[in-house]
Amino acid sequence: MSITGKSAEVRQAVILAGGQATRLRPYTDDRPKAMVPVGGRPIVDWQLEWLSQAGCEHVVVSCGYLAEVMDKHLADQSYSATVEVAVESEPLGRGGALRYAAGHLPYPQERWLALNGDVLCRFPLGDLIDRHQTAGAMATIALAQYRTTWGIATLDEKDRIAGFVQSPRLPYWINGGIYVFEPEVVDLLPLRGDHEDTTFPQLAVDKRLAAYKIESYWRGVDTVKDVKEAGEEIGLQGW
Repeated sequence: MSITGKSAEVRQAVILAGGQATRLRPYTDDRPKAMVPVGGRPIVDWQLEWLSQAGCEHVVVSCGYLAEVMDKHLADQSYSATVEVAVESEPLGRGGALRYAAGHLPYPQERWLALNGDVLCRFPLGDLIDRHQTAGAMATIALAQYRTTWGIATLDEKDRIAGFVQSPRLPYWINGGIYVFEPEVVDLLPLRGDHEDTTFPQLAVDKRLAAYKIESYWRGVDTVKDVKEAGEEIGLQGW
């Protein structure tokens, strides 16, 4: 199944890059969301670099909206991993897109990774896979600590304002859009619709859904503001 060593590796992955991402316009007027440039490179290139560095050999990029733009870009680049494009003929929803793209994976009996096309991260992928393996899970979700966009007032014992904290992290964890799946999950994914409404709730009831808390860098790129801020963060980290 998975290759083991100091940390486990998975050699195949899916990137979901089919959404229209209206909140990222005008960036997405002429390209899919995963092609939006952050820090001088499309999001998908950062993702492919991260996956390749962690030992992933084959990546299927699931496309729908402006798939031809993604296809041309990937064909013009050189990556360490083999990259294949799977184009939806009609919108299938995220769960349906995962199932469709998984049908293009070269090793159907092996564990696989999946990530949304709008996330940037640099946590140790091997740690996520190790967590999944140790938990004996059918699927594992990488969770990011929730950061509010609001400033938070801090109060003293007499309810006087002692200060403010801008956009703090709160004690809640959200779906980071990065997953490890056992091969059997494919048959549990919907043909159309969202896996978060169907597959994940059932796996949770069955106690086959594990969590991994991201302690290093993670960023969802959902808005124009996110593009700017993520670019600044990448520059500071020296990617």
